[in-house]
Amino acid sequence: MATSQAPTRQAITLKGSTNLVTEFFKYAANTILFQRGVYPSDDFHMVKKYGQTVLVTQDLALENYLDRILKQVNKWLLTGSVTQLVLAIISKDTRLPLERWVFDVNLVDQPADSAEPQLAKPESEIQAEIRYILKQIVSTVTFLPIIDTPTVFNILAYTHDSADVPADEWVDTDPLAIEASKSQQVKLRSFSTDVHRIEAMVAYRYEG
Repeated sequence: MATSQAPTRQAITLKGSTNLVTEFFKYAANTILFQRGVYPSDDFHMVKKYGQTVLVTQDLALENYLDRILKQVNKWLLTGSVTQLVLAIISKDTRLPLERWVFDVNLVDQPADSAEPQLAKPESEIQAEIRYILKQIVSTVTFLPIIDTPTVFNILAYTHDSADVPADEWVDTDPLAIEASKSQQVKLRSFSTDVHRIEAMVAYRYEG
């Protein structure tokens, strides 16, 4: 007698996970830049993503800059070369770092030998985790210090020594750290695919 088996979900591929993580960084960066007033609110428009409304820049120079950064990040994710991304918000006048939004990139451990195939994580679950992080970024305005000075931002990528780094676009730079005595940290939610796990946190300057 013929038997039928329930279809099993295919585990996400490295490329698929890389694209999901890269896309998350795009929307996370836009959300931070909007919420923290680095760019005027009029520069952003609403789009539907992850089952909610998110704000994305309409500033062509910023859009092109982020696209260029994320294209390289995508390559590093594919080769497992990047370990951390940081979006640092800096005072335009004093150049003091005010906030560091840190995203640790980890590879999910795969079982060495397993007779049973690993059940793939549903994309709906991944998107729900991303949605929670973006909502949490929005809610940080309730406790982060008000920024009442013009700011700029920088994106830092921490990679393995063996990473292929385009010299014309990426240079070794100041880590833009906030002095420990003036820094407060808040851990944010994380999300994971079958391949990557992203841990998020924000450190901010606190003069109190």
